Amino acid sequence: MRSTLGERFRNIGPGALVAAGFVGPGTVTTCVVSGASVGYTMLWCLLFATFATIIFQEMAARIGIATHEGLGENIHDNIKHPALKWIAIILVILAIFIGNVAYETGNITGSLLGIQAVFPSVNSIVAMVIMAACAAALLLIGKYNVIEKVLTAIVIFMGVVFLITAFASNPDWGQVVHGLFTPSLPQNSATGLMTAIGLVGTTIVPYNLFLHASSAAQKWKDPEQIGDARFDAILSIGLGGIISMAILICAAANLAPLWGTWQDATGATVSGIIMESGQQVPSGQINGNVMAIALEPLMGSWSTWMIALGLFAAGFTSMITAPLSAAYAVNGVLRWKEDLKGKRFAAIWIIVMFCGLIMAIAWGRSPTQLILVAQAANAILLPIMAFFVMYCANNAKLGALRNHTFSNICGVIIIIITLFMCYRNMSNFITSLSNLIGM
Repeated sequence: MRSTLGERFRNIGPGALVAAGFVGPGTVTTCVVSGASVGYTMLWCLLFATFATIIFQEMAARIGIATHEGLGENIHDNIKHPALKWIAIILVILAIFIGNVAYETGNITGSLLGIQAVFPSVNSIVAMVIMAACAAALLLIGKYNVIEKVLTAIVIFMGVVFLITAFASNPDWGQVVHGLFTPSLPQNSATGLMTAIGLVGTTIVPYNLFLHASSAAQKWKDPEQIGDARFDAILSIGLGGIISMAILICAAANLAPLWGTWQDATGATVSGIIMESGQQVPSGQINGNVMAIALEPLMGSWSTWMIALGLFAAGFTSMITAPLSAAYAVNGVLRWKEDLKGKRFAAIWIIVMFCGLIMAIAWGRSPTQLILVAQAANAILLPIMAFFVMYCANNAKLGALRNHTFSNICGVIIIIITLFMCYRNMSNFITSLSNLIGM
């Protein structure tokens, strides 16, 4: 039976978790740097990344609904050769578990940036411990519906905050439309390419594939509900893409006219950004106060609060989804068959959150570098996880929900692009990690 529009809105959830996962500190950082350095030029890249995310996340949702299991379980069952199966299991555990520790570190420090924008004298360690405790408390409740509703509400809140901020910035809407539908790179091809890689890499997030498949399997039991799942994915992920575009538009309208040249459009090296006021931002740092300064003529004292709330919400939602998806992935590929309240399931997300907190405390003096390391790692992991999704989505046991020609063509194109991203980001990952360790 086909759901009404109202029922579909009420069934929104798994897609919102995905949006909460990718609209994090990495997205804010990358979009701000892109908008400040090249204006509205790279909006088309976010449009493409949003479309690509919808394609793969819809595949993940179909896998979950058709099999009533997550992506990890499907990878375990669909690869029959024992050696290849264990290679896949080890790849998933290493890629998602270790990668999500890096993400969690960036998420915690990103949330801290939002708090420090309003309360600059706050003790950073105490603030990070309290945030991690709040996120852990939500996960310890062990109820999927509660987590889903909380994160959906925060995503909607983020959308309102960043959209208001973008409209208040009074951007050049002609340039916005041109940037959205006219693919081009800035004159510096290397800088432009790295900007594009950063924007795609921060939107198509590997761990979201596991999160979406498992959450869809829990929410929708009937394959005929695939329409609800697609509506949820398109609307929620589309909103996430719009939030990213709003951040870039805000930066392009307010920061591009004030800031000097960024040497690396991904933010890996910043040559000391000089503002017209004469204030110099320390190399490699991005913070809420700096982003709020440009909005003060438009929004007054509210500018700091808007940016701070947006940064905090972005970091906090991702702080929950990163360990949760790591637990889903590891639990799935090892076939533990545990739910949110399972001891081994909980142990995985607790370890990811704890390790992220420790690394954030140890390297918290360089939050931007932490975020960049996580993004660079993402570009390396993405094509591997995308291949697993394509492989499982073409399995005959999905029946009518298995991939059709359009999904396969789009998937192959996106995988080729992500392989290129992986190749170009390998040196960036090594450089970012070296810079972080050397600090």
